[in-house]
Amino acid sequence: MEETANQFLGREPVGKLMKKYAVPCIISLLVGALYNIVDQIFIANATYLGSYGNAANTVVFPLTVIALAIAVMIGDGCCAFVSISLGKRENDKAKHSVGNSIVMSIIGGLVLCAIYLIFSDSIIAMFGGTVNPETFRHSKEYFFYISLGIPFYMFGQAMNPVIRADGSPKFAMFSTLAGAVINMILDPIFIFGFKWGMMGAAVATVIGQVATAVLSVWYLLNMKQVKPSKHDFRLNKTIAGKTLTLGLTSFLSQIALVAAMAAINNMIRKYGALDDIFGQEQYAQIPMAVVGIVMKFFQIVISIVVGMAAGCIPIVGFNRGAGLKSRVRELFTKLLIAEASVGAVALVIVELFPHQLIGIFGAANESSYYTDFAVKAFRIYLCMMIFACVNKSCFIFLQAMGKAVESTALSVIREILFGVGLALLLPVFFGLDGVLYSMPVADILTFVVALFLIIRTYKEISPETVRTETRPVLQTDTE
Repeated sequence: MEETANQFLGREPVGKLMKKYAVPCIISLLVGALYNIVDQIFIANATYLGSYGNAANTVVFPLTVIALAIAVMIGDGCCAFVSISLGKRENDKAKHSVGNSIVMSIIGGLVLCAIYLIFSDSIIAMFGGTVNPETFRHSKEYFFYISLGIPFYMFGQAMNPVIRADGSPKFAMFSTLAGAVINMILDPIFIFGFKWGMMGAAVATVIGQVATAVLSVWYLLNMKQVKPSKHDFRLNKTIAGKTLTLGLTSFLSQIALVAAMAAINNMIRKYGALDDIFGQEQYAQIPMAVVGIVMKFFQIVISIVVGMAAGCIPIVGFNRGAGLKSRVRELFTKLLIAEASVGAVALVIVELFPHQLIGIFGAANESSYYTDFAVKAFRIYLCMMIFACVNKSCFIFLQAMGKAVESTALSVIREILFGVGLALLLPVFFGLDGVLYSMPVADILTFVVALFLIIRTYKEISPETVRTETRPVLQTDTE
């Protein structure tokens, strides 16, 4: 049977492996999150854009998440499939999955780009861009150029976990970091120097995305152990189906976030119009701009959480495939503790330093209503960060275990049933504040369900359930 170069995943200490794989993944996702956040920071501090530009950024943000959802479904699914296959020493299947994933990411990017360009006005309106004429104008300009970069963005994001699965987490990190650094350098030049406004922010982002895609192509031409051959690029129904199934949780997690943001943006537009302050046209964009900023901070935290869990997918998948259940249990324990700790730190920051956080996003150039609502939003919307972090890590760990049904069900419950449902329901009773309450309530209810799955998973991977652990990955140590 063919050997793999990933056998160290079944031998090295779990903590050491988590650090090796999770840290580059965290950095990659943080850098990816910074694309939109950096745009928003520079936009917010440009006096000729201000909260109108911020609101426009909030409108377009979920539309980039749709692209990310498709990309991570392909990439994370491929990463899990490749890792499990290598654990079972089924290298041919691993290579075929990589080839199919490359093809699917290219096709998906081109199709989504076309849809965005053709139906841009309707899509912007669907996500709350018609809150006032100035916000719509900025949204349309920003969205047009972002849409042109969608194929590059999707390809780079899809290939990032594939590169990690090939055993190169540092290169995956570097490719994303390079694009983000380019974006950060070009943003102030285009926005403040050339006065290109929303176009400048978008063009800087797209150039960075192109750089990441180019680096990904270079790596794919020089892969270490799962380099696909020509026939691996032919779409195979079974391989592609299994890949997408394993990545379905990642897709639903992201796409449901889009549905939640669409619901939130429209509830903000509806109930903001009934507010004494935000019902005035000159202030109408403030709630949307503020909630977008709060969600960007949440995205930073979740990038760390998802990075920890997603970085461990190759480790979980390999040890699961090799039958090393005690190592999987140890990893799960360490992961849950780490994720809860991240949530605790984030909670302290949002509750104690909301003024400082909103100050980064141009509060000095806005009215006091902007700051007051932002402080309130930070403290309420993110008050259950610990549960949110544990819930998210549970989704991904179950996915890495090959438990697509459980992982998908939990994701749907959180993002659709609670995320969208509560965002639509609570404002009916609490007005604009109901939008803010929807997030913590959803996280509490989801944790109740997640706790049941966590306990059941622990029982399944408990050493007591396994009389003898076979370690086929160690057989070649003396060969």
